Amino acid sequence: MVPILLVLLLVLILFGAGFAVEMLWWIALAVLVLWVLGFFMRGTTAGGGRGRWYRW
Repeated sequence: MVPILLVLLLVLILFGAGFAVEMLWWIALAVLVLWVLGFFMRGTTAGGGRGRWYRW
């Protein structure tokens, strides 16, 4: 009984980790798309120079 529970626990952990990793890939892809859009849609500053769409 214990080996079966250990295998089920291992499958559950691996499934949870795989789901979390897949969600992180989708989040990273969304952030990348937002960054690229912001990069191409950035405006110019008041001084006429090239502006940054982020502040850091």
